[in-house]
Amino acid sequence: MSIYGRSLHALVVALALACGSCAGRLSQGALVPVTAAAEGTSRVPILVATTRQRSTTDPGEMFSGERAAEVSYAAITVSIPPDAARKIGEVQWPATLPGDPRTNFVTVSAEYIDKQAFAASIAAMAKQTGRTKVLVFVHGFNNRFDDAVYRFAQIVHDSKVPVIPVLFTWPSRGEVRLRSYNYDRESANYSRDALESLLGMLTSYPAITEVTLLAHSMGNWVALEALRGRSMRGGQTAASIKADKLRNAMLVAPDVDVDVFRAQIQRMGAARPRIALFVSQDDSALGLSRTLADDVPRLGSIDPTQEPYRSELERDKILVFDLTHLATAGDDAHDRAFDDVTSVMGMIRQRLSAGQIMTDRGADLGARLENVSGLVR
Repeated sequence: MSIYGRSLHALVVALALACGSCAGRLSQGALVPVTAAAEGTSRVPILVATTRQRSTTDPGEMFSGERAAEVSYAAITVSIPPDAARKIGEVQWPATLPGDPRTNFVTVSAEYIDKQAFAASIAAMAKQTGRTKVLVFVHGFNNRFDDAVYRFAQIVHDSKVPVIPVLFTWPSRGEVRLRSYNYDRESANYSRDALESLLGMLTSYPAITEVTLLAHSMGNWVALEALRGRSMRGGQTAASIKADKLRNAMLVAPDVDVDVFRAQIQRMGAARPRIALFVSQDDSALGLSRTLADDVPRLGSIDPTQEPYRSELERDKILVFDLTHLATAGDDAHDRAFDDVTSVMGMIRQRLSAGQIMTDRGADLGARLENVSGLVR
């Protein structure tokens, strides 16, 4: 086998090892609603916008990994077991169907809705809960529709953030194969305009006062391209930028070329939300993605203390969390931010509950992480 061939093989192996969302998941049927209930469970309602096709083979799948010509919408409620019966930061998949709500994530309700019902649901949730902030999550490579739904439900529940959760899910095949990696990357490209449109919709709703964008891995490409598209619209002024309800973007383990990121940020200029970047130098999935990209560094695995990154990030007022030192034996660096409450989940609660801005660079990283951790205990 050639050196290039060995590199491709290594990439597929690493991606398989790095995809924590795949562990223990059902092969089908996860989103079939379960009627059983259990004391102490929590319910997380999620609204969905997707560029996936509706599934025609599995009613419990709802949406497949194929690309749709139009955006579709859905409303799903997920039941999460009592905290005493689960490990925080993980999705407890049922081993068989139907799942047991006492110990497993299960679906309580799942329905297709149209664009008008999506807007009405946002307004209704805002009125019923008093919540006026939206969190939009964009998943990464190798995520089936049910993976994305359950992972986002876990993030929202474990962070205890007072938001209206909106999942934007693009057509990932949910398979660990090289050709699926390439398909997923093109699907990310395919979906960037749809995400930009969704962000525009959400920020136009009178009931919403603030929108935060949270992206993981390959989903950061979709997110950054959508932000770049928003910045290129004409007629923006300093006042309109300040009034934009899209206030924050959190980029977790971005599988994005650093040179492309530089160009995107410069093209956005001031017409962009505040950005927080979460990196780990021991992220093996991004390390081998770099190999496939002809050794061009990936944004999610840079060392932010080294030049030219340090000066560029400081200049662009990007808040950086280096999670490398949070490593524990056997953990997955690619998912570390979602598994550790001192990182992204704590950051979400700090920003959305306490109302603090993400551009305060006065404290050092260790102090910031300690303060964030204190908010979620």
